[in-house]
Amino acid sequence: MDTFRRPDLAKQMARQLLRPSLLDVGLRSGLFISGARRTGKTTFLRHDLIPALQVLGAIVIYVDLWQDITASPAILMQDAIRRCLKDLQTPSSALLKRLSKLKSADITALGLKFAFDIDQVGEKFGVTLAQALTETVDLAKSDVVLVVDEVQQAVSTDEGRNMLFGLKAARDTINLRPQTEGHFIFIGTGSHRAMVNELTARNNQAFSGATSIAYPCLGEDYVAWLTGRLARQGFEPLPSLNAASEVFSMLGHKPEDFLRALRALKGAEHPDDALRATARALCTAATDAEIQKIMAMGGLAIALFDRITSASEGVRGVFSAKAVAGYSNALGRPVRVEEIQPIANQLLDANLIIRCGYGSYAVADPAVQARWLENRPLLEQL
Repeated sequence: MDTFRRPDLAKQMARQLLRPSLLDVGLRSGLFISGARRTGKTTFLRHDLIPALQVLGAIVIYVDLWQDITASPAILMQDAIRRCLKDLQTPSSALLKRLSKLKSADITALGLKFAFDIDQVGEKFGVTLAQALTETVDLAKSDVVLVVDEVQQAVSTDEGRNMLFGLKAARDTINLRPQTEGHFIFIGTGSHRAMVNELTARNNQAFSGATSIAYPCLGEDYVAWLTGRLARQGFEPLPSLNAASEVFSMLGHKPEDFLRALRALKGAEHPDDALRATARALCTAATDAEIQKIMAMGGLAIALFDRITSASEGVRGVFSAKAVAGYSNALGRPVRVEEIQPIANQLLDANLIIRCGYGSYAVADPAVQARWLENRPLLEQL
């Protein structure tokens, strides 16, 4: 099925970022977009926003920090930047060809000639990110936009946090010049709203003061587009647009879950009522499935996850003496400190929790956190 496109929203955001009015100039400090998982953020980035930025002449670097959760976020970002720079110096690259159509041929036709070793960018004996990106802006005479998907992962390690400070230095070096050939724009998206907001709200974060917004979720226009396509393909029964839009919202604006609910309508006599009942069941089943993963890990995982759910933002002290005493009390046996980290790693690997700093963790999905808190009395009995 074709991808639902949002060109108007993408064009508006691209203009605000690259051709800002006086009211939008602050976006050059960075834009952070938060929204729940599986609501179409990555699809919007790849199919709409990135192409819109490229049409306005920007060099766009994209990296997904969840593409390999075992890899260092700093290395993933650094590798993405290096790949882009190598493309810019390669005459046959698609990036350079696209840029050549928008810029002077004498600047881009033969590839950019950097005065540094690309493989050493960001390394101890290489040029800094600020130096490399400044030279890129000046040689290409273009804006450079770095898009980091699941940006909250960057603060899970010291290297990732240092990388963000390096990118902030690049932003200031380039954007604060009186006469600059272009600007450096940082866009970060994430599925944990509290953590993404912290990246701009806390003074100790690299992009403190940048703009943080909620992801503009798909709405009734998407529902109408999808149900219209299904109608043309002969799918029946179909719900009313009002009921479908209501259910789409109930399912957290998640296209995959919405399609699953629609598929369950086959043979239904009252599609509106059937769709609502299916959606309620799906909401409960999705969060319960995640909770069941925790239960299967055993008592210590349950106790650890329960402690982490106690805070809407990252919670510290999961290895403290007080925390260990709490785990021991919950399990009815002494718990050793060295038992905790392997369990925390299991929860991390299952994407049930995320690390939001040294010794600090948060629940990955707010819906699971809410469901856990709702069922805490039953869990305590178990």
